[in-house]
Amino acid sequence: MRLASLLLILSMAGCATPHLRPASATPDHAYIDYWPPATDSNRLRLAVKDLIDMKGVVTSAGSEFLAKKSEPAKRDAKCLGIARQRNVQFVGKTNTTEFAVAVSGINDYYGTPRNPLGKGRRRIPGGSSCGSAVAVATGTADVAFGTDTAGSIRIPAACCGVAGLKTTFGLVPLDGVYPIAPNQLDTVGPLARDVNGLVQGMDLLQDGFAANYRKAVATKPAAKMVRVGRLYLQGTDSKIDRAIDASLTATGFQVIKLDDEFRKQWLQAQKDATTVAATSAWIYDLKFRNESQVRARTKSVIALGELAYRTKAYQESLRRQPGWQAALRELFKSVDFIALPTLESVPPRMPFFGGTLAFEVRVLAMQNTSAVNFGGVPALALPVPLRSRSIPVTSLQLVGPKRSEAALLNAGRLVEAANPLSGT
Repeated sequence: MRLASLLLILSMAGCATPHLRPASATPDHAYIDYWPPATDSNRLRLAVKDLIDMKGVVTSAGSEFLAKKSEPAKRDAKCLGIARQRNVQFVGKTNTTEFAVAVSGINDYYGTPRNPLGKGRRRIPGGSSCGSAVAVATGTADVAFGTDTAGSIRIPAACCGVAGLKTTFGLVPLDGVYPIAPNQLDTVGPLARDVNGLVQGMDLLQDGFAANYRKAVATKPAAKMVRVGRLYLQGTDSKIDRAIDASLTATGFQVIKLDDEFRKQWLQAQKDATTVAATSAWIYDLKFRNESQVRARTKSVIALGELAYRTKAYQESLRRQPGWQAALRELFKSVDFIALPTLESVPPRMPFFGGTLAFEVRVLAMQNTSAVNFGGVPALALPVPLRSRSIPVTSLQLVGPKRSEAALLNAGRLVEAANPLSGT
């Protein structure tokens, strides 16, 4: 039985018991803890997802249980080391879905971050780095750190109309980061309003990155020097596909259509990554299954991972991972990047009565991100214009070979220059 079907069955698991919600750190619910900077400060403002330890602050992982039961972190996560040395302005810990296991961005305890993009009834912020995306979209942070296990940086970036970078697996240390799938999928990366902000964020995560980026710009200053493999996936909204194609054409890349064989490999990798992420969440979060302060929806996702493990789907998926990584290495001999939509449709509007597991299934089916994590490679999510009355942008995803972050951001720079945004 497919994981999506199992997840739908588990949606019958019951509704969450109401709990008192704490006062929001900010009106838009982007932050769990917020430390307003001085109005005359010129320091870079950095927000940090509440999966990443900060000395003296409780890491709640978006959970009431951990918020009330955990002690403040004794030390910073290793990935904050450069930011501390550079004396940036830390402005807060950002909201996330509970234990970072949901893709809608809905948090019943802290409140769901308010997506500022679009008109009419508000849309989901995307998850799990929902607060980080909203923080940079609204301008309360210049850069926000997020985590990405199956799309948790790129999905909220796409939903909120900002830029997000999923880094190469293993590039940024995970010491002091709440685990989901740390041995296979977990990564830390930046979100910002544009590519320049991502460059600043990466320079806080990888020493010397700004110099690497300048070198990438000098190596390929023009789009005509860049080869892009365009991946088309069935089920994508035709308006989204047209917007992605228009942005690639306007930029001037050499565009090559990828074949059906690679498309099949991509789709299998999507399924395998979802299986591994769900099972790993069960492994790390099983201890919370009987806690009353953990939401029923979260418990059902944890139970889903157990089903995948018991049916051997997890082991089978892991066996296929080296083959998928080899397929990517082979493809990147003929193209510099893969291009496709980050999401197959525009982000859905917030449900009237809170999120259900069935709603999470719907959002999960929209993402084109998890195959990237399974490959261990980096990917950039970048807003591009969309002809729509309700929402002005969609998100282009560019996927590169391992440790190509600087080259990816150079390609993003070229896309931005050729596709100016308005109305975001």
